[in-house]
This record gives sequence, structure tokens and C-alpha cells, in this order.
Amino acid sequence: MPRILTARAVLLDMDGTLVDSTAVVERLWLEWAASHGVDDGAVLDVVHGRQGHESMAILLPDRDPSINAAENAELLKLEAEQTDGVVAIPGAAELLDALGDTPHALVTSADVPLATARMGAAGFDMPIVRVTAEDVSRSKPDPEGFLRAAELLGVDPADCIVFEDSETGIAAALAAGMTVIGVGERAEGQGAAHVVADLTSVRVRPLRNGVELDLD
Repeated sequence: MPRILTARAVLLDMDGTLVDSTAVVERLWLEWAASHGVDDGAVLDVVHGRQGHESMAILLPDRDPSINAAENAELLKLEAEQTDGVVAIPGAAELLDALGDTPHALVTSADVPLATARMGAAGFDMPIVRVTAEDVSRSKPDPEGFLRAAELLGVDPADCIVFEDSETGIAAALAAGMTVIGVGERAEGQGAAHVVADLTSVRVRPLRNGVELDLD
């Protein structure tokens, strides 16, 4: 049965939501784990949706934060350089095209160079409104990024719909008081109002003061 939602703005995560970068992310993080004697499973449980330095702080809680910051900067550089295998999530191109001039924003834990590289590898332009790692002081699951995007769009957080794939990202959007559509298996059971396998089941109809989303 179709599910229909309306909102004044749409906020979009990047990795796992618009862009499939899982292979690159997990390969580089598992290389990092091996070099630091950290369990692979622990790394994969933590890194999705978070900024790298915060993941490192969770995984190595006694380490100097300045080391995390330096290693994260290097990791971000490597991730931006390694885009082989980065592809669009099915339906993402159609969703972005359909949004058109509807108020929408990208909200990602990546920095600008990494977000630009991955969106470009998937064949997408960067949205005009975006909140990246440079724009926030706290990473997801803190709601700061989503609240900042709503502010930039001039929309009340309660009038925003968020597309997210990770537990961390969904928690951030819910903490911001927003409605969440989960994308993919990772989103199952994390509190999203609805979950879709990918974006091919999402239909967009712009309204005069927002957008209507039809989820097949």
C-alpha cells in the first residue's frame, strides 16, 4: 500500500543514502584497524555515519584527540582519492532531479573535498545547500547538522523529512525532531518512520510550499 508524506523540505545523507561507498569506506577503515590492533567488527559497528575522528575516539578512548584529528585528515584525503567502486544508490539520480527547486539539502559527515569527490563519482552535482564536517562542531548522532540544514533552508525542523541509512544518522535526525525515511537494510529497526530498500520506490511531487513523497 502506498505511503504518502508531505514536508516543506527534504534533507539527504550521502554515504549509503545517495551514494554507495561501502567498499571504499570499509576497506580503508579495516586497514586502519589492522594497523592499530582494533577489532574489525568493532570498527564496522562504529564508523558508519560518524566523522572519523569521533569514531577513533570511541575505538581508542585513551588516545590524544590531536592524533585522531591528524589521522582523520589523512583518511579523508585517501577516501577522496579512492573513488573506484563508488556508485549511485538506485533511484538517487531520479530523486535529486525530481526535487528540483524544492527546498532540500545534503547533510553529511564527510568534508567538502570528500563529499564533492563521491557525489561526482556517482554522477551528481553538489546541492546548493549542504552541511558538511566543516560546518558542525559535533558529529552525528548529535542533531547539529540536521538542525543547521533546517536553519539554512528557513524551515522548522518538524517540517523536514530526512533520508538516512545508518543508525547514527537516523538517531541524529530523530533527535532533531524530524521524520525519517530509512534507506537500505542498515536502517531496519532504527526508529525510522518508514524504510525503503533503495530510492527507486520514492516518487516526488513538488507542492507550492514543499513536497509530497509517495513511497511504493
